[in-house]
Amino acid sequence: MMAFRPALAGALALAFSLTSPLCAADGPATTRPGSGKVDAAPAANPFFAPSPLPYQFPQFDKIKDADYVPAFEKGMAENRAEIDAIANSDEPATFENTIVAMERSGLLLERVSRVFFALAGTNTNEAMQKVQAEMAPKLSAHNDLILLNGKLFARIQSIYDKRDALDLDAESRRLVERYYTDFVRAGAKLGDADKTRLKAINAEMATLSTRFSQNLLKETNADAVVVDSRDQLDGLSEDAIGAASAAAKSRNLDGKFVIPLKNTSGQPALASLKNRELRQRIMNASLNRASKGGEFDNRAVVAAMVKLRAERAAMLGYANHAAYVLADETAGSVEAVNKLLAQLAPPAVANARAEAADIQKIIDAEGGKFQVSAADWAFYTEKVRKQKFDLDEEQLRPYFEMDNVLRNGVFYAANKLYGITFKERKDLPVYLPDIRVFEVFNEDGSHLALFLVDYYARSNKRGGAWANAYVPQSTLLGTSPVIANHLNIPKPADGEPTLMTYEEVTTAFHEFGHALHGMFSHVKYPRFAGTSVPRDFVEYPSQVNEMWAAWPEVLKNYAKHYKTGEPLPQALLDKVKASEKFNQGFATTEYLGAALLDQAWHQITAAQAPSADGVLAFEAAALKRAGVDFAPVPPRYRTTYFSHIMGGYSAGYYAYIWSEVLDADSVEWFKAHGGLTRANGDHFRDTLLSRGGSDDALALFRNFSGGEPDVKPLLERRGLTESVK
Repeated sequence: MMAFRPALAGALALAFSLTSPLCAADGPATTRPGSGKVDAAPAANPFFAPSPLPYQFPQFDKIKDADYVPAFEKGMAENRAEIDAIANSDEPATFENTIVAMERSGLLLERVSRVFFALAGTNTNEAMQKVQAEMAPKLSAHNDLILLNGKLFARIQSIYDKRDALDLDAESRRLVERYYTDFVRAGAKLGDADKTRLKAINAEMATLSTRFSQNLLKETNADAVVVDSRDQLDGLSEDAIGAASAAAKSRNLDGKFVIPLKNTSGQPALASLKNRELRQRIMNASLNRASKGGEFDNRAVVAAMVKLRAERAAMLGYANHAAYVLADETAGSVEAVNKLLAQLAPPAVANARAEAADIQKIIDAEGGKFQVSAADWAFYTEKVRKQKFDLDEEQLRPYFEMDNVLRNGVFYAANKLYGITFKERKDLPVYLPDIRVFEVFNEDGSHLALFLVDYYARSNKRGGAWANAYVPQSTLLGTSPVIANHLNIPKPADGEPTLMTYEEVTTAFHEFGHALHGMFSHVKYPRFAGTSVPRDFVEYPSQVNEMWAAWPEVLKNYAKHYKTGEPLPQALLDKVKASEKFNQGFATTEYLGAALLDQAWHQITAAQAPSADGVLAFEAAALKRAGVDFAPVPPRYRTTYFSHIMGGYSAGYYAYIWSEVLDADSVEWFKAHGGLTRANGDHFRDTLLSRGGSDDALALFRNFSGGEPDVKPLLERRGLTESVK
């Protein structure tokens, strides 16, 4: 459920992971939003000029693989010239000729970066992978030319030092302070020798990050489980079997069945498959990804990356990479994160062990001669759920048809809260036929944004769910948002409906929360647009949006049987509500396992980093030390397929639970103030969603909620109130 926050705007568009979708600013709009009137013909290369389409929507129909490298090269050359002009100006440094000038720079580079890295995640191919590998170190070096430019930093510092005397509004002052902080954290105050070494480290890390993501995609596809006969799939729904057959046909394996792997350790099919041997095959394939030798093994990549990160942190004056990252987050310190995770781990594992005992009773009662394992958990959890609540998850899927969930659930809730409306547009080019585009309007009919929906899984699409901005909002640049949501829902056989699990429904609402954060952005400077907030705050608004998936008025509007149109029966809904805290020991433990593993990797020095052969041993020791080494509940991600921490969330995976403290507190605020009302939606939009990163994150929370965060609602939600004192 992650979303990548935007990189710095303008000249700093590449400041974050080069494998992440970049959401930097674009140039002045060439059309009015939605008008479709073209002011100037585009250049032969579709990136050389702003797109003439409404909202500067990317010209997907004109973009060819061969366009990327020329656009990157030209974009970097133009950006170097712009930065040189700013840094070498004879004029005294001012806010306008330095800071604002940087916000306006690098627009071509950002155009190609946004599209390329978005498509590299959602619709890649061999040619794009080669471009990514080639450009990663070049883009890193270009980024360093800016961030480590002594003359440029001197101008920024001079403005920073006299900021109190300047007549700056609050957003402009914050922009000065952020630029100064960003440059210092990037190494601007280092000596020449250290800057040279830092540049080499950054280039190598960019290459490693690209290699990790490409290895994982290839390994995940290669490790998809092939099943020879239909009888082995006993327990799967007809829809799931049809999808497995279609996946096999796409690989020229007619007559067989293929179960693709999702990015997490757990796999959806495990909840239904009766064949224990097949469940074990799937679980083993998932857990051993990119760690068993061969060309896609990521152990050496991980070992090299964590060592380089630790070395860089030490150069910048921090004890370790986690300390470096957390100093700029709302958590503020390693100690604060460790305290929260340590507080939650023991009761979570205790609850998971109690859940395992319930599962074991069923296994024993059925005559099973084995102890519950990771491969068994989901399957027997469904039996426990049925026993305790008389609820089978498969009972829900017919009520969650994808288009109905989107239009009458996700969009309906947004309309009730914020007054916005949606109109599908089929006149804009898309990169695949399955992609849908909606124009979004404010209540008064004014244009707000374009929203792309990309929900289906593909072999050339990375796992998980995320949001990205092709064009972020900025009043300085006159741009309106173009935001995309990506999920990985298995595509059914032709002619069959797309029926979602309840988890997938919740994920759709979650990712749309990120989209709202981007669409409602109303800031001047692209540096602060949309989700350009601390990583441990960025998940908070999207987690809040999950609440509407189960809100009675919303659920009633979209949870209807795809054949009969009958609403989800009240008795079934009551069972769903009664089971809300069910299996939370598992859910919390698998999450904490990953979050604690992330911190373990990033709270070491370079000297403590293991070799490639020691990566798995380090992982095992870290989990044991943290008290979350419970084999039936492996971490949600193991190290070699933990894309979050090899990309933009290094030392930051804790952010989901940190944000959930704010989320759970905010859900209680909404309930106390009347729930799904325009007044509540407008208040959330005005005080928080529209502000992006233009103010301190916790200040925005206080402005919305009227108080400090309270952890109690989170503990209650996860069933930990009896264990945590």
